[in-house]
Amino acid sequence: MYRRKSAAFLIPSKAPSILMQIQPTIQKFARMLSSVLQLEVEIVDNELYRVAGTGAYSKQIGYKLNSNSRLLRYIIETQSEKVVTHSRFDPLCKDCNNKDKCEEKAFLGTPVMYHDRCVGVISLVALTREQQERINENIQEFSDYVRHVSSIFVSRFLQERAVGDNIHKIFLTMIENMDQGVLVVGNDQKVKFANQAALKIMSVTQGHVIGKSIQFQPLTFEDNFKHGHMQHIISFDDRKELIIGQLHAVQDQWLFLMAFHQSHSSGDFSCGQEGPQIEAMVGECRPMRQLKKLISRVAPSPSSVMIAGESGTGKEVVARAIHKLSDRHTKPFIAINCAAIPEQLLESELFGYVKGAFTGASANGKTGLIQAANSGTLFLDEIGDMPLTLQAKLLRAIESREIQPVGASHPVQVDIRIISATNQNLDQYIAEGKFREDLYYRLNVIPLRLPPLRERQDDIELLIHYFLHLHTGRLNLVYPGVAQDVIDFLKRYRWPGNIRELSNLMEYLVNVVPSGEIIDMSLLPPNLLSSGELASQPTAPVSAAATIAQEESVTALEEMERQMIRDALSRYSNKKQAADELGIGIATLYRKIKKYSLAAGQN
Repeated sequence: MYRRKSAAFLIPSKAPSILMQIQPTIQKFARMLSSVLQLEVEIVDNELYRVAGTGAYSKQIGYKLNSNSRLLRYIIETQSEKVVTHSRFDPLCKDCNNKDKCEEKAFLGTPVMYHDRCVGVISLVALTREQQERINENIQEFSDYVRHVSSIFVSRFLQERAVGDNIHKIFLTMIENMDQGVLVVGNDQKVKFANQAALKIMSVTQGHVIGKSIQFQPLTFEDNFKHGHMQHIISFDDRKELIIGQLHAVQDQWLFLMAFHQSHSSGDFSCGQEGPQIEAMVGECRPMRQLKKLISRVAPSPSSVMIAGESGTGKEVVARAIHKLSDRHTKPFIAINCAAIPEQLLESELFGYVKGAFTGASANGKTGLIQAANSGTLFLDEIGDMPLTLQAKLLRAIESREIQPVGASHPVQVDIRIISATNQNLDQYIAEGKFREDLYYRLNVIPLRLPPLRERQDDIELLIHYFLHLHTGRLNLVYPGVAQDVIDFLKRYRWPGNIRELSNLMEYLVNVVPSGEIIDMSLLPPNLLSSGELASQPTAPVSAAATIAQEESVTALEEMERQMIRDALSRYSNKKQAADELGIGIATLYRKIKKYSLAAGQN
């Protein structure tokens, strides 16, 4: 991208830099930062000597980087941050001799300031496409985060030379400032630390969880246990919480990074009458993360929003999330499906009518939905199906901020925010004369696009667990495991019915799977297997470093799996009871016993 192929020079005989004087501590810090952010970390001093690093950057500590370190030099000289989202395209990379051979895909570097001078650089580096996306999607968050970390360097490392347990304090400070929920658990299975995001997710205080014994029970021991996000039952005291997340071994402790949460103990799985929050928009893929950020930014605005998306993508969920994040969240949210109400009734439903307005009218008249939404939000679903005559009347209402009920002699003032949604191509409708262009521009002030499920393959597994949990709780059924080949198949399926189709499939499966068993391919509906709605998925190459890291993670998690099975077998002489405790089928338990050479009653 821009810099060293390798370090080139040893430390000279002169006194080491401020950062190099505390190099062992900074190296530990770099490893922790890398574990939390899932990126490579390199730290250099102001003379470009490598002080610390992870992965490929852990080599040649103490050596000076060569002349191609253009970005690092720029940060030191300007004392300012530098971000490169795509390698080789930055102006600073133009004349780099190693540009064509550079393995770095993205970079974020922040100066370490001490007494108004730059004493070094902390850089986050992406070597894989996944890491590149992480940086590109979280530039502002990572930037703010590393700047904060840099200030911690100064206050804790440079001003307090007695290291002691400072590295641990820094680690906890780092985690505390993360938006993601994080639990730190020791090898004694006791909680050492929980950040504010985790406390909020678990609805506890520090005093109720620190020092408490905690257990992580994955809901299946299939291959998906070994990597990525998966569902865990977290048990402490007499509580059980169901949380999707990742478990990482970091030195002598465990790090649990939370993705999303649903209460395991509560039978209330609905979002209540007030509708879902933004957290109900389950998804961590790039389009969904971008959408959530955009929703958070535009929700406080009074401007009209138009949501475009295929049927079943969750347009009303988005509309309710916008309302709940707006200043109108305490006021009414009124939803109306323009395609579901007969044309002859739609006008009276929207605008209302006065007493005696027409034959058959209610003796007391009727308040229209627009007026009912006063001071709140009106959600017009399937806006493309609204008749042209009503489109004109709706446009006048938006422009004048007043409506005139059917049969009324005087208008009524209204203050509403309109959120509309459509699965139609309104540009085509406008060209065909089916939709008013002036109304379209009034409604489409803030356009939002909901991606179809086939564009969200990375979210399929999260959504599978989300809906399994939803439906097992609602139907009071045992939560089943899911075989990895089922998950792989559903990731390839194109989902013409989108989220709604996935939800219906999970409801079907929890009804037909034997209690306590795993959902396998034999349980999938025949029409799904024969539909032909499958997408090809190219397999991305895996680097040697990534393979080694994955193998190390698998080893640690397999040891945890072995321990959990051994504990269950020691408590129950009956293997069926042990299997029920672990949340797996008896056949799976026998395979795991054989794999780990375990026996019932072992200590």
